[in-house]
Amino acid sequence: MNDDRFHEECAVFGVYGHPRAADLTYLGLYALQHRGQEASGIVSNDNGSFYLHRDCGLVADVFRPPALDKLTGDCAVGHNRYSTTGASTVTNIQPLFSVGRDGPICVAHNGNLVNARELRRELMETGALFQTTTDTEVVLHLLARTTGEWVDRMKEVSARLSGAYTLIMMNRDELIGVRDPNGIRPLVIGKFEGAWLLSSETCAFDLIGAEFVRDVEPGELIVIDRNGLHAVKYAHVKAAPCIFELIYFSRPDSLFYGESIDRTRRAMGKQLAIESPVDADFVISVPDSSNAAALGFAEALGIPYEHGLIRNHYVGRTFISPSTEQRRAGVRIKFNPVSSVLQGKRIVVVEDSIVRGTTLKQLTSLLRSAGAEQIHIRVASPPIFYPCPFGMDFPTRKELIANSYSPPQLGKWIEADSLHYLSYNGMLQAAPNRNGGYCSACFSGEYPVPLPPEYGGKLALEEN
Repeated sequence: MNDDRFHEECAVFGVYGHPRAADLTYLGLYALQHRGQEASGIVSNDNGSFYLHRDCGLVADVFRPPALDKLTGDCAVGHNRYSTTGASTVTNIQPLFSVGRDGPICVAHNGNLVNARELRRELMETGALFQTTTDTEVVLHLLARTTGEWVDRMKEVSARLSGAYTLIMMNRDELIGVRDPNGIRPLVIGKFEGAWLLSSETCAFDLIGAEFVRDVEPGELIVIDRNGLHAVKYAHVKAAPCIFELIYFSRPDSLFYGESIDRTRRAMGKQLAIESPVDADFVISVPDSSNAAALGFAEALGIPYEHGLIRNHYVGRTFISPSTEQRRAGVRIKFNPVSSVLQGKRIVVVEDSIVRGTTLKQLTSLLRSAGAEQIHIRVASPPIFYPCPFGMDFPTRKELIANSYSPPQLGKWIEADSLHYLSYNGMLQAAPNRNGGYCSACFSGEYPVPLPPEYGGKLALEEN
């Protein structure tokens, strides 16, 4: 990737026991669009007959009315994809569907298996045939080689898996939810008109008007059938949910273990203001992901929050190489400064994180040209030194700007008057207190799951 933002992982959503299961899944995926924009898919279950529709594109484009009308049944599983393992191709779109000795099964996966390459090679050597280059298909093959109750099967499979995996699976009679033992990626339980729901985030429940019940715990297996919901702990390790869900990935109107994402981001902005105050006329955000942190920063210092940048929300993904004119336009395609607000002012620009720094450099130039007298950059997370292999498409260490520039050097390169990050301890202080802690490996380098020597990154399975 050549842009300067993180790329969301994926979204999963499931419904059990509602006559409009596919419609509810469509709405759930719509609310979760921010987690993946490459492709979308839904599999429905109508008394044991499965119906599937998947395609590249956004949810609203993939599921035109005729497609949804064909997805009958009272159970469904949906998926929005951003490719973190495997190329962005039609064959890799989820949910994946197959038929085995136990009948049909589909699976939707959020996360990334760091030992998928090793497992895939081992499975192929024993006769397995693969149709995709995703790590999700590895899970299907491993499940096919187990028997017995679901909790026993997942114990056996999870013992082979290394990395992050939140799974929603569906067979003829059951909807199954699984969260990896570290709980790196989120999964929540809801109820709507007597039906059970599983989702990556609670914001999907809000759109439907559903009740949020609770988070699926790390290492927990959820089985939903005609007798209701059954929860079993299949593994016990130290929980380490991804702290970037709080900083950037989750929608601000979602809940994280019952705590407001918006409130947490405001707390991070307030902590940033305590650590790095600045004398300025007002605060602006880089919309939309840093809005809450900017509000918290402004509130802590008692200075106004203004709309200094307007974001174009109609910029979609492009599948052609940009022209010279497009490259010259740079961030102007996405952002436009409000000159009447910025002219002659000392401003604080709050950003949620810095990856390569190129976008922020262009934004600073844009704000200068609009008349800003001083530009102070404040980042509501610590410097990012390490790539994430657990379901986020992070750059390599070499591409992460924090490994090349100290904060003062970076501020000079960006041509800002000052630049400060939120401290690592300050970030943890502002986050909801959890006894188990978080995965913050992108800041600290302390991965909760060891990386195998042959971990090959996003396209590793394309090489087999």
